[in-house]
Amino acid sequence: MGKRRRAAVPAVEDLVSPVNSLDDGCLMHIFSFLSPIPDRYNTALVCHRWRFLACHPRLWLRVERPIRDVMEPGVYPNLEAAVSAARPGDTILIAAGGTHVACNIQIKKPICIIGGGELPDDTVLTCSRGSDNALEFLSTCKIANLTIRAELGCCLLHRSGRLTIQECLLQCEQNPLDYLSFPIISTAIEYNSFPSLKEQGHGVTVVRTRIEGGAKAVRTNGTLALQHVRAIYSRSSVFFWFEVGKVNNDVHQQ
Repeated sequence: MGKRRRAAVPAVEDLVSPVNSLDDGCLMHIFSFLSPIPDRYNTALVCHRWRFLACHPRLWLRVERPIRDVMEPGVYPNLEAAVSAARPGDTILIAAGGTHVACNIQIKKPICIIGGGELPDDTVLTCSRGSDNALEFLSTCKIANLTIRAELGCCLLHRSGRLTIQECLLQCEQNPLDYLSFPIISTAIEYNSFPSLKEQGHGVTVVRTRIEGGAKAVRTNGTLALQHVRAIYSRSSVFFWFEVGKVNNDVHQQ
């Protein structure tokens, strides 16, 4: 009997080429339906053309100072206006350079907020003294590549949902009242008696983030606790990975 021939595995270029026959407008429209993280991010890795279209400014709400008085569609002068205009699943890109004010901004819908610079230090959100927090989260959200500074109070207040903090810098002022200052505060509560709520869950995930100042990195006032802490020391900074989530013991505050 003759040997069976193995089916040829199509190359990536062959799979992509039918889609690449579409014009830029059609492809960009398709990409607009993808979640920014990780789906739209992954499409940007396929080829140069897909990267250009997936990262096109039309697919993101932008926060930047207008050069002229005429505002472009999808461009907002501050983060609060962009959050108000965002729809669930949208991504807000904050322009690098300068300092953006963020004081007690409530976020009640699932969105992603990303700094537009090469490093977190390039995009700074400042919470002025007298404000309780810079950003308050009541939904599942993600922030990435940002520096958030709080003069007094906390950088991030997590009330519900799942919050992901990736490659950010959280700074609290070093002052005599630093016992009132926390980079992250979580007041989320897990309800064990409601399975549907338990499945959704609440928590904070911190990935490769620098934390400076404050009484301690995290304060938990609800039923969640700090766990799975990992730190890597570099010459000038300490990078943290950790979770704030439900535990199976009676420890409620870290």
